[in-house]
Amino acid sequence: MSGPRPVVLSGPSGAGKSTLLKRLMKEYEGVFGFSVSHTTRNPRPGEEDGKGLNCLPMLLGATLLPVADVLSSETSEDYHFVTREKMQEGIDKGEFIENAEFSGNMYGTSKSSIEDVQAQNLICILDVDIQGVKNIKKTDLNPIYISIQPPSMEILEKRLRDRQTESEDSLQKRLEAARIDMELSKEPGVFDIVIVNDDLEEAYEKLKSVLIEEIEKVQDAKK
Repeated sequence: MSGPRPVVLSGPSGAGKSTLLKRLMKEYEGVFGFSVSHTTRNPRPGEEDGKGLNCLPMLLGATLLPVADVLSSETSEDYHFVTREKMQEGIDKGEFIENAEFSGNMYGTSKSSIEDVQAQNLICILDVDIQGVKNIKKTDLNPIYISIQPPSMEILEKRLRDRQTESEDSLQKRLEAARIDMELSKEPGVFDIVIVNDDLEEAYEKLKSVLIEEIEKVQDAKK
């Protein structure tokens, strides 16, 4: 794929990915983009096919990942709406970077949707779980792999509890997923960099340092 290298961002809920992404996108406005995902579900009122280019969540790996949360209230949630048959055909042909099924509906991100973002000279961000990372490594995407991790399970649990947004059962599931994520992130060669978000300023500087070369390429091309 030509254009700026995409960024694969991974890490457990509560590690601070959204906070870091918000800051990055505020400082470097017009540099990053999100691809339009495909789904077999029916459009909701007001949704239009493919309308939300560069303002959409990634739907990768084993969980639904609300990357759109890092964006402003202007975020669109439109998709490419397709039939199950058409989407399965694309999956069979290897046209999708990743796909998953939720509540009887299929979701996925196609190679072409990422290429659409790259064609606009934008760095495409994909927020994925650890399984999604491993699946992307089987493709020719050639992204920058970044893992954002909490300092410890204890601190992560406190952050999640302080949110007061979910049940104890849901919280325990997140913590178990985080334990697995933290262990797998230590495997050699999985990520280009693992950033432990103990100090927000320090974590942000590390994130910028690994992305600055691609950021500057995008900025220079716009001049």
